[in-house]
Amino acid sequence: MKNNLSIREMSPSDLSAAKLIIEDNKMFPSELLHEMSMPFFSQTSEEKWFVVESSDKQVIAIAYCSPERMTEGTWNLLLIAVLQSHQGHGVGRLLIEHVESALVQKQARIMLVETSGLPEYERTRKFYPQCGYTPVAVIPEYYGQGDDKIVFWKSLM
Repeated sequence: MKNNLSIREMSPSDLSAAKLIIEDNKMFPSELLHEMSMPFFSQTSEEKWFVVESSDKQVIAIAYCSPERMTEGTWNLLLIAVLQSHQGHGVGRLLIEHVESALVQKQARIMLVETSGLPEYERTRKFYPQCGYTPVAVIPEYYGQGDDKIVFWKSLM
């Protein structure tokens, strides 16, 4: 499957497909996507949005990262999601490697990834170490009562 994929920066025409991916993964209200991506489309921000397309031009994955303010070369992968029908085939790993490579070109030093400590995010928490990320922090009840924030770290140098 990986050979038939292409990764590129997201365009405004990808918003409806990106919303479907967010809804498919029950990540956050997809109506927030338009507002979230406008600084990238208007080039008023350093943030980056990427999509993965299959050979039939279907957008099947999305990633969003942003530089951390008041740091030197620290970026945060704030969103990575693959359509559930395409999960388990290396699409997420391919996308995260692409994002890391693009950030190295921007002199990024490290990447942070944050996720929930809830049981339904266990698969996500197993994915990041498989991609070379180290769990470095747990912030209790960050997202809500009983919902810890788990922070992963990776050197890009």
